[in-house]
Amino acid sequence: MRNPLSKTITTIQPSGIRKFFDIVHEMKDAISLGVGEPDFDTPWHIRDEGIYSLEKGRTFYTSNAGLKELKIEIDKYLKRRFGVSYDYNNEIMVTVGGSEAIDIAMRAMLDPGDEVLIPQPSYVSYLPCCVLANGTPVIIELKAENQFRLTPEELEAAITPKTKLLVLPFPNNPTGAIMEKEDLEKVAEIVKKYDLFVLSDEIYSELTYTGDNHVTIASLPGMRERTILINGFSKSYAMTGWRLGYACGPEVIIKQMLKIHQFAIMCAPTTSQYAAVEALRNGDEDVAKMREEYNGRRRYLMHRFKEMGLSCFEPFGAFYVFPCIKEFGMTSEEFATKLLNSQKVAVVPGTAFGDCGEGYLRISYAYSLEDLKKALDRMEIFIQELREEKNEWQS
Repeated sequence: MRNPLSKTITTIQPSGIRKFFDIVHEMKDAISLGVGEPDFDTPWHIRDEGIYSLEKGRTFYTSNAGLKELKIEIDKYLKRRFGVSYDYNNEIMVTVGGSEAIDIAMRAMLDPGDEVLIPQPSYVSYLPCCVLANGTPVIIELKAENQFRLTPEELEAAITPKTKLLVLPFPNNPTGAIMEKEDLEKVAEIVKKYDLFVLSDEIYSELTYTGDNHVTIASLPGMRERTILINGFSKSYAMTGWRLGYACGPEVIIKQMLKIHQFAIMCAPTTSQYAAVEALRNGDEDVAKMREEYNGRRRYLMHRFKEMGLSCFEPFGAFYVFPCIKEFGMTSEEFATKLLNSQKVAVVPGTAFGDCGEGYLRISYAYSLEDLKKALDRMEIFIQELREEKNEWQS
């Protein structure tokens, strides 16, 4: 019998994040610091708007590109927060989470053999989405000594005549790294020099802790017309289960993305769209409160790592830290597995986000401070035991 599965599909590996997520749910008293999901409930005024939309019978399809009211609010939000504006009729589309936007952007833009530059460590979906779109992924390994930022030298060295698209995953999952305006300006000059496009995933744009607003590369001179800006509501507004994102960019690209969306999805959830209108209109204070809480947890983790003597560069974005565990002489997978089995604390091996994540762990602080304290106490015991074993072996 002929194998019904595509070779392309069978060569794609399952998510390394979900493996530990599934295991920890089978363990009693385990603490998971593995999933990037806010522990906050969606603010009540946003939930109320979703409930009200149901009470009013708004259970119909919206237009494929999304509610007009929502697209108008997206444009207002981007202009207010990041200084970039789009035509809501032709340059904005609403998607089922930011993940769908990543997928259909690549499917719309890539021809077979087009190269896509993917800085890693980074979100797990970029590479498989590229492969499924018949693109060729080219990995740029980000380095701790550069604070896991993309340098212009690394970018230029990876470009070939086949390069079409650069994925710009900042603020970064899993490292928490950010790109500041001066960093983006250098990247933008190279992008323009080689006539590339940029897929800028800015889902964590509201979660930066330097005191300065996030800067989108689309706001820089000459970049709006060559950038697909992707964002959403999951992280900033604690709306992961509402499954709502959006893409903004040149009309010629958005129009092609919309075709794929029309036939594969139809439209994003109607109830979620009405809730998102309320989030954008009246949610700034909620975002600020959550950001302040995350920042306190971030500082707590960095303080605990320092006390443990665990090396970790200071991240200023998202809600992740990326400590180095190379001193223990085991792989990230081994470390994470032993930590889970011995102390019932789940973290994600750095290799889930690319081979260059070897020797690191992703720890999410999108959890209560109480859970973080318990987990870090257990992790400290585990690390002390490893160091004692190492000392005994060396003596």
